[in-house]
Amino acid sequence: MLKTYKSSFKQNITPISLDQYVPKVELKEYLKINDEIHEVDSKAENGITFSRLLNYKYSDTLKKMDPDRLVALVTEVIPNYSCLVFCPTKKNCENVAEMICKFLSKEYLKHREKEKCEVIKNLKNIGGGNLCPVLKRTIPFGVAYHHSGLTSDERKLLEEAYSTGVLCLFTCTSTLAAGVNLPARRVILRAPYVAKEFLKRNQYKQMIGRAGRAGIDTVGESILILQEKDKQQVLELINSPLENCYSHLVQEFTKGIQTLFLSLIGLKIATNLSDIYHFMSGTFLGVQQKILLKEKSLWEITVESLSYLTEKGLLQKDTIRKAEKEVEYNFHITKLGRASFKGMIDLAYCGILYRDLKKGLEGLVLESLLHLIYLITPYDMVFLYDPDWMIYFRQFSQLSPAEQKVAALVGVSESFIGKKASGQAIKKKVDKDIVNRLYLSFILNTLLKETNIWSVSEKYNMPRGYIQNLLTGAASFSSCVLHFCEELEEFWVYRALLVELTKKLTYCVKAELIPLMEVTGVLEGRAKQLYNAGYKSLMHLANANPEVLIKTVDHLSRRQAKQIVSSAKMLLLEKAEALQEEVEELLRLPSDFPDTVASPIEKA
Repeated sequence: MLKTYKSSFKQNITPISLDQYVPKVELKEYLKINDEIHEVDSKAENGITFSRLLNYKYSDTLKKMDPDRLVALVTEVIPNYSCLVFCPTKKNCENVAEMICKFLSKEYLKHREKEKCEVIKNLKNIGGGNLCPVLKRTIPFGVAYHHSGLTSDERKLLEEAYSTGVLCLFTCTSTLAAGVNLPARRVILRAPYVAKEFLKRNQYKQMIGRAGRAGIDTVGESILILQEKDKQQVLELINSPLENCYSHLVQEFTKGIQTLFLSLIGLKIATNLSDIYHFMSGTFLGVQQKILLKEKSLWEITVESLSYLTEKGLLQKDTIRKAEKEVEYNFHITKLGRASFKGMIDLAYCGILYRDLKKGLEGLVLESLLHLIYLITPYDMVFLYDPDWMIYFRQFSQLSPAEQKVAALVGVSESFIGKKASGQAIKKKVDKDIVNRLYLSFILNTLLKETNIWSVSEKYNMPRGYIQNLLTGAASFSSCVLHFCEELEEFWVYRALLVELTKKLTYCVKAELIPLMEVTGVLEGRAKQLYNAGYKSLMHLANANPEVLIKTVDHLSRRQAKQIVSSAKMLLLEKAEALQEEVEELLRLPSDFPDTVASPIEKA
């Protein structure tokens, strides 16, 4: 009877399609050539059909300022619908946003005016009273730019305003296309380029995929603006298949295969050669080996990678005889390998990091933070920006004697920076990576002193988003270096120092605010408010009355006050439990000792 029931139940099941609940959003693709709009049509002979002429009254001034007719394209949809304009560069994003606002009518200022004023006010608050002049001019029109030059708080605030319709137009770089869910009625591609590189099919699809919002819009549009010279290449682009996806394990050797092997052996998932090869055969690279591996086989690459890790002192190889002629190789991780594995250090830099830390022990300068900051400045960020030599020289000349000593220890002299700033030829060879890394450590040192991204951004003439990324990267790398040092006894001196430095980099506020910043939901602005209101420690905050908090701290809701007090109590409890465990560990006698030690009185 049960079998019959199961059988009839199975027959009556109707497959459920997601389309029944989420209606498909039609995406129409267009190309704009001069004033003509062409629709992408796979059935047409050359892949496009003429759609319409762009009808917009342009003055001579506007024609010069807006040769691509962007104003005409965006005003067809905003402010009632949202629009994204993808631009090739960050600077172009800002210029386009300002240019569009110059030609928008005053009516756009009235659309959700109060909410836009609130956005500007909030941007000022998170910027410590600072506001980007471009955003100050464009936000009243419902327009903003979006690129990596913004801080994470600014991006979050602008994204929320866009999602709720307060902002109706973003000028953005291609990075917004991936990972950020900000759809639009119309997506405009300013040019078929990302920086100087021509668009790839997958990049194009990713960008135009922002058009259309399921459940809100029934249609989405994309318009790619192109010049006549790019027409043939664009036609090939829109009609070509998506690029194939290939494994990056071979291309990124130290971050790929070698790091994977160190993790496999460190976690004891696979420790002998045959098991490691078997694991590799099941990876994406293993599946694609016939396509990707032309010169060497997967077996040869596996053996070579393990040999490299052994030569670098990260692994140790043991030979085990299984039979008379059969030999098996077993691998186990060394102390240096475990330190690299536990610290998640890029294997391209673990040797350099070890040497830098070892050299630092010979004369660690602790009169300032600069030496420690230099040691945790991420190696992989030195390639992103070349120093401004005049700024470098100016900052160098303001170093304290202790900080000058640090520069001398790492091998960078003031005379070298002076010659670079004045454009003189330099015969003596100096390691460019060290010079650039010291420059980044200057930025981080200044940031910890001033705790203001805006002022440091102006001082070093760098985008505030980059300054913040550098700070985040340094905090993360500092934590990695700390774990690295915990595995190597010779670096014991760094452990306590890096715990405090990691905290400073993570919060980047004045020392007295750090305990408050550890509480969930408390950022710098709120921490300052709480500190000024008399809540100067975690204990004060944990014992606070939410109703009193609301009255003493401006713009604090009841829900936020309860959450802050609750989080503070939980954090205080966690710290107390950790201390209790530590005390118990210290009091616990080793197992080979007697349970109790007799006192002289007991002996008598």
